[in-house]
Amino acid sequence: MYTKIMVPVDLGHVDRLEKALRTAADIAKLYDLPVCYVGVSSSVPSNVAHGSSEFTSMVTTFGQDQAQRHNLSNVTAAAYICPDPSVDLDDVLLKAADENDADLIIMASHVPGLADHIFASNGSYVASHSKVSVLVVR
Repeated sequence: MYTKIMVPVDLGHVDRLEKALRTAADIAKLYDLPVCYVGVSSSVPSNVAHGSSEFTSMVTTFGQDQAQRHNLSNVTAAAYICPDPSVDLDDVLLKAADENDADLIIMASHVPGLADHIFASNGSYVASHSKVSVLVVR
């Protein structure tokens, strides 16, 4: 089966992640798997954090909150800082899965809009290019 779950999280849109977070927690509990929550941001101030150290702290706190909320015993969190998350996000997530030894990525998606028929969504890109299994939760 699987040995570790990675869950990408967008701290600016936590309200849209609930189904993916619950799915990851349920699978983690069912198979007694560790979960790694991964956040990606830039080093410049944003609407989420004022800098990379604050963002790293927020991702760590988010992981701890998820562990408590879903009664998970083995949770880690990793923050990745890149120049432009809107451009680099997909590749950073693939790198994060590799570096964190995840063999299952569970990520949230949205209902596709017109732009998604022209440009690949993050979930679509990660699922198409990942070496590990990807569960996209809509």
